[in-house]
Amino acid sequence: MIDKFKQAFQEEARELLGELESALLELDRKRDDREVVGRVFRALHTIKGSGAMFGFDDIASFAHHLETAFDRLRHGQLEATADLISLTLAAGDQIKTMLDEAAGHGSVDRSRSEGILAEVRQLTGLPDAPAEAPSSPSSPSGDGGGPILDWRIRFRPGPGVVLNGTNPLLLLRELRELGQLRIDLDTAAIPPLGEIDAERCYLAWDMVLTTAAASTAIRDVFIFVENDCDLTIERGLARPAETIAPVAMTANRSISDGRRAADSGTASSIRVSADKLDQLVNLVGELVTVQARMGEVAARSDDADILAVSEEIERLTAALRENSMSIRMLPLKSSFERFRRLVHDLGIELHKEAELTIEGADTELDKTVIDRLNDPLVHLIRNSMDHGIETPEARRAAGKPRTGTIHLSAQHSGANVLIRLSDDGRGLDVEAVRARAVEQGLIDGAARLSEAEIFSLIMAPGFSTAREVTGVSGRGVGMDVVRRSMDELRASIDIGNQPGAGLTVTLRLPLTLAIIDGLLVRVGHSHFVLPLANSLECVELTRQDIQDSHGKHIANVRGELIPYIRLSEYFQMETPRPECEQIMVVETESGHYGFVVDQVVGDHQTVIKNLGRLYRNVQVVSGATILGNGTVALILDPHRLVQNAVQGVSHNKRSDGRRTRRNSNLDRQNSKQTNVFVQKGNRIDGK
Repeated sequence: MIDKFKQAFQEEARELLGELESALLELDRKRDDREVVGRVFRALHTIKGSGAMFGFDDIASFAHHLETAFDRLRHGQLEATADLISLTLAAGDQIKTMLDEAAGHGSVDRSRSEGILAEVRQLTGLPDAPAEAPSSPSSPSGDGGGPILDWRIRFRPGPGVVLNGTNPLLLLRELRELGQLRIDLDTAAIPPLGEIDAERCYLAWDMVLTTAAASTAIRDVFIFVENDCDLTIERGLARPAETIAPVAMTANRSISDGRRAADSGTASSIRVSADKLDQLVNLVGELVTVQARMGEVAARSDDADILAVSEEIERLTAALRENSMSIRMLPLKSSFERFRRLVHDLGIELHKEAELTIEGADTELDKTVIDRLNDPLVHLIRNSMDHGIETPEARRAAGKPRTGTIHLSAQHSGANVLIRLSDDGRGLDVEAVRARAVEQGLIDGAARLSEAEIFSLIMAPGFSTAREVTGVSGRGVGMDVVRRSMDELRASIDIGNQPGAGLTVTLRLPLTLAIIDGLLVRVGHSHFVLPLANSLECVELTRQDIQDSHGKHIANVRGELIPYIRLSEYFQMETPRPECEQIMVVETESGHYGFVVDQVVGDHQTVIKNLGRLYRNVQVVSGATILGNGTVALILDPHRLVQNAVQGVSHNKRSDGRRTRRNSNLDRQNSKQTNVFVQKGNRIDGK
């Protein structure tokens, strides 16, 4: 039981450290904002209080000294300086290391902890060894310097307080930090020895606390147990300062109305292991497959009862699928906020000034996708800071603000989420990239490339325009990591360049990697799935329509000329052409395109199965799914299909017929693997 609560503290502490980091970076921009100072203080106070409660005494003690510094800051006794902010950021990193050690990962350099605290004491003027209990003569400053009062406190813990991991004695120790404490122990509720439950608390405490601290500071000592105990705090008479022994104090305010609300009443949320969520989604995926199979059996049956039950199960399965998928959807805010620290640290390391702005942080994405998005965004931001954002002097000479801007945004687009990272730096030098690619042997010197193809070169393994290797870049690894990560996620990358004005990288990510709504189509004996969110409509394509277009792959759909791709030709499938085909019109990054199929079967709840490593370069196929009859259907990526088709046309139109070495090899490899994949899919179908 205790281990479970310690695990809960670990998770909450890491969230609080994220809030601490975000508040500190905001404080770096708004040095006089008392509300931001309060956010820092509350985060440190909560880490200290909950750490002491669950036995993380080293973390509690470490956070206590930092909390004291920011308590002085919020009362105007100190100023927020860059050095103090940097030290507190380093202290947050040290607390993370302590949490890792407690979880069995790595070890803590204790001298580093002492060094940080020594620097904090030097900056703030705090004593070298802060007293944990009143021991030396000093004036009680309290919370706001109020009058010294006697507070009468009645504390009777709930019977399950020990089971929740709380040690009441630690609460009394924290009260002592506020002033002089006199305690009377009430043992009246202790039952006979034979009736004692070792996991229950039968004690109560009647106390008088003499302090200048406010009532909120006293109540905050019990913030984590207030709803599980009987607690009364009554104000007594004022006491002259000279009538009591001076005490050393730590002021504590309310950690926040939101936190207090979360601790009151019935819990509105619970923590669930990510592994359990993954297991749930996998089970729902299997249920969807079984339900589809049952639907086919029911359709072949003449039994009305079986058909009715099948339809009801289909409805319930769809609702269960929607609910289970929504559980895994998380806002991108926490992930985006972490990058503020990265920009801050890189600015110091590279002697540049930059600010990260965020838009659309409430956009939700599957947790699995979010987890795999961190590394690509880190490399993109490092790339922007090192190669894009100029030094303050260079920006001033170019007529730009001294501080550069990196903008990170997210928005929904059908079944995808678009994440854009842009900067107002120098942008890409197209000719420099091309020259470097020729120098490294990636392309032939006489090759004629489009701007998009030149941009794709920066993601080649080992490619870098930097002439020197630094701690930030120069090895040609970063953008290659981005490309590989996006390939694994079946996501696309688009690069927009404005020389001298900045660069924009757009990542088109799938909402989820588990289950999607699809449209099942048939070509010959093979089945394919198109994402329903991209599909617009279905129109017929007759032999007469083909003749009217004079052999061109263009269809007139209500006055709009839509180019189309015949899937049987694209995948080189030797299937007879039916008298009447159908065109699925889809929306892609390149506009409206059509895919010609033999038959549109209908809607299909698609459980995505990952492809094996053998087919990792088959870009136009984003996965596979199992149909109700046990056969396999390939899930197509409309954007990649159209992109490959357009690039193929542009290659054919080149006057010199030359192609880049890398692209021509990849095209042949992808085409070969795609054809093999489709043929293997046919064999799996048993056709």
